[in-house]
Amino acid sequence: MDSTHRALIREQFTRQAVPFANAPAIRNVEMLDRIVDLSGAIASDTVLDVGCGPGLLACAFAARVRSVTGVDVTTAMLQQAGAEQRSRNLPNAHWVQADATCLPYRDDEFSLVTSRLTFHHLVQPLAVLREMVRICKPDGRVVVVDVSPPPDKVAAFDRMEKLRDPSHTHALPLEELTALFAAAGLQNPRLDWWRMEGELESLLARSFPPPGDDERVRQMFRESLEEDAMGIAPRMQNGAIVYTFPMVFLSATVAQ
Repeated sequence: MDSTHRALIREQFTRQAVPFANAPAIRNVEMLDRIVDLSGAIASDTVLDVGCGPGLLACAFAARVRSVTGVDVTTAMLQQAGAEQRSRNLPNAHWVQADATCLPYRDDEFSLVTSRLTFHHLVQPLAVLREMVRICKPDGRVVVVDVSPPPDKVAAFDRMEKLRDPSHTHALPLEELTALFAAAGLQNPRLDWWRMEGELESLLARSFPPPGDDERVRQMFRESLEEDAMGIAPRMQNGAIVYTFPMVFLSATVAQ
C-alpha cells in the first residue's frame, strides 16, 4: 500500500474507531449473520478477515468457526476489535496489524478469507485480492463485501465519499468487482445484494472531513433528493435525510 495513503487511512480510522465501531449500520447483526451464512462457513473453517476494523465480522465468524484472525493497519481499530472479542468471550479470535497488500502468512494457510467495507479504501484492490487468494487453501472461499453504486452514479458517489472521508479511493460497481475477481483467478462468484441504511447526520458524526466539506456533503445529499445522483436513494424521514448504500456480496472458490 502506498505509504501516504496508508497514513491517511490510519489518521481517519484512528479518529473514527469508536464511533464507527458503535454505528448501528456497521453493527447490524442481521447483515453480519447474512455474510457468515452466505460464505458457507463451517465449524472447521480457519478464517482471515482483511481490513477487519473493529472486528465485528470477525467476531460473527468466531462464534461459528474454529478460528478467526483479523488484520488491519490501524491500531485503534484493532483495540476496538479486542474489546469486542472480550465482551463476547471469543477466545478463538486473534488480531494482527498488517498491510493487506503484503499479508504475513504462508500460501494456503486459511480456508476462508473475507473482507468487508475495505475495498473502497484501497489504492491497489487487485493486489489485495491476489493476496487473499494466495493465502487461501485450494477449494477454500474468498469473500468480498462492499458498497457498490451503479456505474452511471459511481463518480458522484466517489466525489461525496472523498469529501466525507478522504481515505476513500473508489467504490467498485459490480462489473468492476467481477472483473477484479476474474483477474485474480476467481471464476463465477456467487452474488448477493442488500442495502445498508443510515441517516446523514449520524454518518457525518462518525466522519472527520476537512473543515467545510461536511456542508458540501450535505449539499450533495440535498441536491440528490429528487434525482438520486449518487445511487443511494436519499429521502426525507422525520425531518432528517436518510439513505441506503447499495451493498454487494461476492464469494468464489479458489481453484485447486
